[in-house]
Amino acid sequence: MTEPKPRRSGRIRMTSAERREQLITVARRLFAQRGYDATSVEEIAAQAEVSKPVVYEHFGGKEGLYAVIVDREVRALLDGVTRSLTAGRAHELVEQAALALLDYIENNSDGFRILVRDSPVGSSTGSFISILSDVATRVEHILAENFKRRGLDPKNAPMYAQMLVGMVALTGQWWLDARRPRKQDVAAHLVNLAWNGLSGLEPKPVLSTRPHK
Repeated sequence: MTEPKPRRSGRIRMTSAERREQLITVARRLFAQRGYDATSVEEIAAQAEVSKPVVYEHFGGKEGLYAVIVDREVRALLDGVTRSLTAGRAHELVEQAALALLDYIENNSDGFRILVRDSPVGSSTGSFISILSDVATRVEHILAENFKRRGLDPKNAPMYAQMLVGMVALTGQWWLDARRPRKQDVAAHLVNLAWNGLSGLEPKPVLSTRPHK
């Protein structure tokens, strides 16, 4: 009597690097759908069809895996903004920066959803606010140069850069689900509000009414 042949597993054998990328892909989708707290290592392992120790072996745990994903998304966003800034005129640079943020949101919807969620307590990956601050740092020189030409104080450029990037990011969160109007139209309206508002800046603005104490 011949012994029965062992059953072949339906799993595809992966290299360590391939398994790592698979876990990142699975976890990225889950973090985007449910958030950090609602996603468990057990669920990530189950969807990747591996055991929990495999996740710990590659990333040390859920927070390590989350940190890798966030780091990739931050680099993709910052690199996209940096590459977009190719024009010479300030108005065109603002357009390019706004469109680069919207491009990232359109092409990396899961990544953007992860970034706009709060990071886990104690995480070194930073909050979405700190990420936007990094983006603003990349574009503040646009405003500084424009301020100098117009006799405005360039020291205020970083503050205005934060305002502009925050406005685009908040609009992007709304557009992520609405997806109307077209991305190009959204960017045009954002720049319309930002630029035409910037064109009328006062050198030393003051409140028209005294705030209540």
